Amino acid sequence: MNAIATIEAMIPALRRYARGLLGSVQDADDLVHDALVDALGKLNPKHTLNDVQPWMFTILRNRFISDQRRAKHRVNVVLDENTAEMPVNCPNQDQGLQMRDLSLGLATLQLEQREVLLLITVEGFTYAEVAKMLDIPVGTVMSRLSRARDRLNDFMDGKTRPRLRSVL
Repeated sequence: MNAIATIEAMIPALRRYARGLLGSVQDADDLVHDALVDALGKLNPKHTLNDVQPWMFTILRNRFISDQRRAKHRVNVVLDENTAEMPVNCPNQDQGLQMRDLSLGLATLQLEQREVLLLITVEGFTYAEVAKMLDIPVGTVMSRLSRARDRLNDFMDGKTRPRLRSVL
């Protein structure tokens, strides 16, 4: 399998990660498209198949951060319970409600916690791989993951805590 075939096989995982970061299928697809264009423009024969996956997630994340910085200067978007998207085909009502709650819970997490949670639990990266992708120490990855899991569990159990205000 060559690097392009590996990247093509990764598209569903990239879409999942982007959807977790953005909460919108359309925005996630746009982000993945832009990341793929960036990656294919920078692809060189030196990339080994083992390096391609973390490299692609790093490109996607960097593109996401750049887009967020640009968007910060344009428009502020406020997400609330009405903007969370539910899966189209839920087999039963309880599962659909749980998926909605999970989506809402993910949206309440800080970006740093959400991206670590998604990369480790959904995409299956190791702590070391995530630390390298995000350019942070492994201990920070573990801390963010623990906080994200605790906060998400509290949200799912109905025990949400009030957010702390920052004082400038």
